[in-house]
Amino acid sequence: MRRSTFIMTVSMIALFAAGQAAAQDATPLRVGQTVNGQLTAEDTKVDSEELGQYLYDTWSIQARDGQRLEVTMRSDAFDTYLEAYEGSDPGEAIAMDDDGLGEGTNSRLRFSADNGTYIIRARTLGGLEGGDYTIQVTDRGPAPRAPRPTTIRLGDDVDGAISDRSPSEEDGQYGEYTYNGYSFRARQGERFAITLESDDFDPIVRVGRMGRGGAFEELAQNDDSGAGGLNSYLIFTAPSNGEYVIRAAPLDGSADGDYELALAEAPPPLVARPIAVGETVEASLAAGDGGNAFGTRADAYAFTGTTGQRIVATMNSDAFDTYLELFSENSDDAGGRYALDSDDDGAGEGTNSRLTYTIPSDGQYTIEARAFTGEGEGAYTLTFEEAPPLPAPVALSWGATVQREILAEDPRDDESRGFDAYTFSGTAGNRIQLIMRSGDFDTYLQVGSPEGDFYAMASDDDGLGEGTDSRLNYILPSDGEFIVRASPLYADADGLYSLELLDRGPQPLPGSILVGATARGTLGEDDALAEDGSFYDAYKISVKAGDKLRLTMVSNEFDAFIDIGREDEAGVFTSVVSDDDSLSDTHAKVDWAIEEEGDYVIRARSFSSGQSGAYALTIEPKE
Repeated sequence: MRRSTFIMTVSMIALFAAGQAAAQDATPLRVGQTVNGQLTAEDTKVDSEELGQYLYDTWSIQARDGQRLEVTMRSDAFDTYLEAYEGSDPGEAIAMDDDGLGEGTNSRLRFSADNGTYIIRARTLGGLEGGDYTIQVTDRGPAPRAPRPTTIRLGDDVDGAISDRSPSEEDGQYGEYTYNGYSFRARQGERFAITLESDDFDPIVRVGRMGRGGAFEELAQNDDSGAGGLNSYLIFTAPSNGEYVIRAAPLDGSADGDYELALAEAPPPLVARPIAVGETVEASLAAGDGGNAFGTRADAYAFTGTTGQRIVATMNSDAFDTYLELFSENSDDAGGRYALDSDDDGAGEGTNSRLTYTIPSDGQYTIEARAFTGEGEGAYTLTFEEAPPLPAPVALSWGATVQREILAEDPRDDESRGFDAYTFSGTAGNRIQLIMRSGDFDTYLQVGSPEGDFYAMASDDDGLGEGTDSRLNYILPSDGEFIVRASPLYADADGLYSLELLDRGPQPLPGSILVGATARGTLGEDDALAEDGSFYDAYKISVKAGDKLRLTMVSNEFDAFIDIGREDEAGVFTSVVSDDDSLSDTHAKVDWAIEEEGDYVIRARSFSSGQSGAYALTIEPKE
């Protein structure tokens, strides 16, 4: 790290610590009232990795028990977003909406209330550029009595529309939703395929029956398991003779629009045949084959797995693009089967598949063999093998360069890549650097823990910036042993490579900077590492509340990024505000109105991992 600071003034100004914790007094909003508002730089800001940057105003509504409320927000200046919270001290949002008005970027949020206070956040969808808006809250009145469901018969394909006249119901998982109902009769064990498609909203199809008092008892639902996009596809098996009800609804309860609903005979269920380790099956996919849970034709193969067993399933076909998926048939928390892993082209031969997986526990498992598009037909072979135990990793010395070769007989990871494994000992907080080069293949590096099954805590593909070579920078989270996997990026590659392990020592301590100063520095491999592997220089500043501040960072050698936050006693950094391109495409600028005094750390960093070069960081008062 090389940095120098030129002091232009000795006065210090406070930094703004706006974030999700910053509260704003709520302005009362009466039911039936329409109010003009404005989002400006003085309003509450949020800046986090999860939510990004946005501005918001806070409104409060006093509601009566059972009141059905609708809040709308319109603006020509920005993309609006609404959130509703129960109580005067907001916790988790009970409802939210982006474009529910169907007018482009305006919002409509609906919810049913109890007696008490509700908080509404009127916000930008993203960004700190606000502007004028209007917000309105209305009482939708009592819910209309649900009409008797329309009859639908096997083979029917009907058009419908969700509108303000559609009935609605409260759901504990999705909040209030509108729907249209359809009834059909079924015999016990009869299987149906229900498809719900819409270009106007994200559909969800629900199936159930009407209980005592007209209550809907849901038996099954599906959101996004259709042929593609957001459409819904559900295979339903009737548990007994009787009448059943389909509810066609938007996933977003406030959306509306046209849809198409179809009730058809489901394809025959998959019947899994046993497969043994070492067995190769020659079979074919045909139009009469059974369908999986999504209605896609497939063949199923069952086996008993044991804890720690590494299985390899390989599917080859000249007739279609193959696809493999592994399921556990053991009960999870939800009490049913669940997908563990899948593969499309892992066999490294174009359209053939290879799935490698370590079995997590003793029990029953199923492999589904199908076409990638779901419509493929023709002959295929499936080979089921047990992979040999992984060899012990080789010790890797600090500062040494290892030269080895990836071979066809090397162990394979879960992506069917051959790899070599290495181990080293490290100290918590130290920065390590791994460099892998090869003229034969595109390199890939992973570092993980030796405890249990390997999982990558960090990885890199092209971080060296020289085409296909890798450079992985990582801060060790604890003392102890670590595993390095050196492999090709793709499964069908092998050849010679070199690997080097370097110890960059602990993170450098922050320097100091004053308002009115310009710091000039150079980012490089000796600098501190951010969580994403990018280099940064850190500057500590103490500030007071009530002033305004402007920070700019300029570099002609990398994409500049300013990140400002606080560090706790353990050195954990929490960002409160950041910027990438506000000054230009590659230069950063942050304007702050300061609210909370204290010590802050300014990270002058690159936007992407591995970028380096000279920069200038300026901090000055802002009028």
